[in-house]
Amino acid sequence: MIKKTDLVIIGGGIFGCAIAYYYSKNNPDKKVVLLERNELNNAATSRAAALMTMVRSKRSYIPLTMETFKVAKEMEDELGETLDFKVVGMMHVAASAPKVKDLEKLMEIAKEYHQEAYYISKEEAKKKAPWLEVDEAIKIGFVPNEAYCDPYMLGTFFARCARKHGAVIKQGVEVLGLLTEADTVIGVKTGEGEIHANKVVDAAGIWAPILAREIGAGIPMAPVRSQYWITERGENFPADSPMVLLPDAQAYARPEGGSLLFGIREGKSLVASPKDVPRDISDFVFSPDEGMNDLLENGERLARFFPGFYDIGIKYYVAGFSGYTPDSQLVVGEVPGTRGFFVASGCCGAGISVAGGVGLGIAEMAAGRANPFDFSEFDMSRFGKIDPFAEEWLNKCAAARSNKVSG
Repeated sequence: MIKKTDLVIIGGGIFGCAIAYYYSKNNPDKKVVLLERNELNNAATSRAAALMTMVRSKRSYIPLTMETFKVAKEMEDELGETLDFKVVGMMHVAASAPKVKDLEKLMEIAKEYHQEAYYISKEEAKKKAPWLEVDEAIKIGFVPNEAYCDPYMLGTFFARCARKHGAVIKQGVEVLGLLTEADTVIGVKTGEGEIHANKVVDAAGIWAPILAREIGAGIPMAPVRSQYWITERGENFPADSPMVLLPDAQAYARPEGGSLLFGIREGKSLVASPKDVPRDISDFVFSPDEGMNDLLENGERLARFFPGFYDIGIKYYVAGFSGYTPDSQLVVGEVPGTRGFFVASGCCGAGISVAGGVGLGIAEMAAGRANPFDFSEFDMSRFGKIDPFAEEWLNKCAAARSNKVSG
């Protein structure tokens, strides 16, 4: 075990792997160690629906996602392999006056960031997505360069390229606590000994608040269940059909190998305290009935746009925890009140798409350089002093997902 390094990263999800990649690549004279107690990318990353949405209402996310697309190509060139991003486009279906107004704003945002976007007819929409019923649609927008990906593969590419640039990645090593000196974090305690470091990044996902609590910092996020279903294969689900956002139904869908992958928000999202989530996420029972009760309660909204909903068979159910905040913004940056300690958490269901920007931004900050992105909206002190383990706080974070209308 290395005893001294420049940077220690706690957590081997996509955020941790991305930070390791950028730091090792941009600082060849420095050492970085990433510690993961289980396997890389085995928790939230591998369970994500992985919609790589660039054009979205949150402007702060757009440059981060654009960086992910950019670095994905660079890593493909470096490894001589493909990530096989599925660039099928995103269809936005607005079926009410408020959602039409939101769509019009979104199309203006696309222009602002020089992203191709245009309106399509109901006939065009039906041709692109045969499963979709668009009779209620008032306006339909299409953003052709949006994509989805295999999230585990993207996380693995970050890790592989990081290793090529000299990063040390240790799996099966648990971080038990932080080493501190006055108001400075100087390393970590692990099951295999202490590692001293100039900087430490807490990228432990939904467990991030547990370590930060040691130094009196409350990371403002909570583990909230994300879940989606994958149908049986059908001729109405061509593999090249676009992703679809249905804000009036609080639902999204995308193709999945001849099937349809879809998610729909339940009225009250399942939330847990970070300290109550088992260290191996596969030991947690997200839904005893694989979400069927949630589908029965909320499926009527989706059936307005997907008439085959009640007839098609469900083949797979996938659930995991995402770190949500009350304002559905990331928690990324330096931890206030201490030195040498950073956090990369609170993905709010967008962790895969923003991973490139988060990785580059935190890596540059940890190296003592200016962050190329504006992280001001992600500052962890924006809610004031909070208790991330209190029931009232947990429910606030769960409500953010229940009210979400985007993918």
